[in-house]
Amino acid sequence: MLKSMTGFGRAEKTVGDKTFLVDIKSLNGKQFELSLRLPSILKPFEFDIRRLLSEKLNRGSVDCNISLKDTGDAKPVTINTDLAKAYYKPLAELSATLNLDPSHILSTLVKLPEVITPSSEKLVDKDWEDFQNVLHAAIDDLNLHRLDEGRSLEEDLVNRINNILKQQEEVIKLEPLRQVRIREGITKLLEENVGKENYDGNRLEQELIYYIEKIDISEEQVRLRNHCDYFKSLLAEPEESKGKKLSFILQEIGREINTTGSKAYDSTIQKYVVMMKDELEKAKEQVLNVL
Repeated sequence: MLKSMTGFGRAEKTVGDKTFLVDIKSLNGKQFELSLRLPSILKPFEFDIRRLLSEKLNRGSVDCNISLKDTGDAKPVTINTDLAKAYYKPLAELSATLNLDPSHILSTLVKLPEVITPSSEKLVDKDWEDFQNVLHAAIDDLNLHRLDEGRSLEEDLVNRINNILKQQEEVIKLEPLRQVRIREGITKLLEENVGKENYDGNRLEQELIYYIEKIDISEEQVRLRNHCDYFKSLLAEPEESKGKKLSFILQEIGREINTTGSKAYDSTIQKYVVMMKDELEKAKEQVLNVL
């Protein structure tokens, strides 16, 4: 079972006399990175919100926007006079520089962030507990999207690994023929340049055995098969966060493919090696999205 890092979740619920809307978007990332926007009433609980998101989402680049919807009820407000004064001076200077009418500065000031805030905004413990249910609902919705995306990723990755194994089967079929061609090629080269009667056949046989053993790729094929089997078995495990493990296994698969190519000395085998590398690169791109 795979879970993608990509997803979107939303939840909306009325808590007491307030209606909260939670939107969470997640993209792939090496670690857990959170961009959080929330109303001032939730500022005292920001650490707890970040902790919940980190625990439930584990990894990825997460964008969470929590908004407080207007219910239409009139509430007493507080004017932050010091902040308004701080805003006023640069606005007045800008107005004079641009030769604008300064009479509209006040209407602009009251619209600026945190100048006017509801004076009675405070979340009691019961409301905080109810809000957590809203946040959990949005997280659950996002995780459902992650699972759906994960199923598509798993199907594609299995297909990539199976393609590598199919191409490896062709390489294994060619291996005995490759050894024969190498033996025949070296013998022919000696006969053409030295003469059939002018070299020691027994010594040549010893050197050929040493050379063929040196470029033998059977061990690489065993390890490649084992890595591919392990990759597919890890896909089927219930563990949620395994993108990094899968990435490490793909690195090992790539190492065996590269070694096969460097030892091949055979154009047909090299063709299959290129095809395996192509499938491997596509698998690596997909694994970047796995949680």
